[in-house]
Amino acid sequence: MLGLYIHVPFCVKKCNYCDFNSYKMDKASKKTYIENLKKEMKLYKEKLREVDKEKVGQENTITSVFLGGGTPSILSSDEIVEIFKSIRECFNIDKDAEITMECNPGTLNIEKLKTMKSVGVNRLSIGLQAVQDYHLKYIGRIHTYSEFEKNYKEAIDVGFKNINIDLMYCLPNQREEEWKETLQKVIGLNPTHISAYSLILEEGTELYNMYERNEFELIDEDKDIEMYNYTINYLKSKGYNQYEISNYSKKGYECKHNILYWKCKHYIGVGPGASGYIYNERYNNEETLQSYHDKLSKNELPIKTNENLDTKDKIEEKIFMGLRMNEGIKFDDFKKEFNIDFKSKYNKKIEELVLRELIKESELGIELTQRGREISNSVFIEFID
Repeated sequence: MLGLYIHVPFCVKKCNYCDFNSYKMDKASKKTYIENLKKEMKLYKEKLREVDKEKVGQENTITSVFLGGGTPSILSSDEIVEIFKSIRECFNIDKDAEITMECNPGTLNIEKLKTMKSVGVNRLSIGLQAVQDYHLKYIGRIHTYSEFEKNYKEAIDVGFKNINIDLMYCLPNQREEEWKETLQKVIGLNPTHISAYSLILEEGTELYNMYERNEFELIDEDKDIEMYNYTINYLKSKGYNQYEISNYSKKGYECKHNILYWKCKHYIGVGPGASGYIYNERYNNEETLQSYHDKLSKNELPIKTNENLDTKDKIEEKIFMGLRMNEGIKFDDFKKEFNIDFKSKYNKKIEELVLRELIKESELGIELTQRGREISNSVFIEFID
């Protein structure tokens, strides 16, 4: 099992809440980026070819591909074809691979959707956030709800059956009734997957600056939890299973690529600012377009930082990521992977967290309770030495 993440760092404009590695697009930068991306993928093609599969204990077949950003749908049809041609030349893509492309309304049209379908994209992740146009404008989105709905229906018409919709609650000045309206309208479209995140105010973003200027007040923690619980219960009543803290899907439509992250499997990350985890090394790429270009111009992988994970690191990551999923941590998995009796090693901590009603324990393993999910980071830290 091996994933491939491709970072497309361009946007029409940066959203007010966004701290992702993204830049306003210009044609020259985009052309250079695509050439560099193709170089980077070729370098990984060579790296995979040299690897002794038995030594690393993994196959080199790509089981999931995810184009994220930025705004991947800002690419033209010709550029999408060019990138996917290089992907298939450099990597062995499983015939049943999940291939996701993030899209933003305002950068989509029928032609691009048909192109995505023709190159093998079989899952779309469309950023909406809210259905009220004034909220969209306030957080810096470039589209209206009607533009999103038009693009969504075009995607269905083109033949896409697996579509995620990204939503965000606890927006500035958002009332609970408006969040309920957002969920109701989105459910009416019948997507296969919904990601619903509470707004996190990141330092350095325009929204953070607006907050510092007292232009709005943050929604209090109790209201945040109330909206979160409503989301879980409402989506469950409509046939959506919560399988991770912020992700909900119809049966069989869980995001395979994200599950690969949460199960600490290996993946290659390419593009400026992308991260990867391969052959027990976690790495982060150069973030700026110039530094990314400079290393690739010398035929070097554009890695900025890297870290070889020891057993302690891997155990802590496995706990942190495993508890994000509703299925939680399985004792047998830890025994097989680390030769550790998880229950014995963490017995006192498990007993304490069960008493506090933050986790549930069974013969198979442990998982967060709903109360535990509400303060999940606090629970994760309990297991970290």
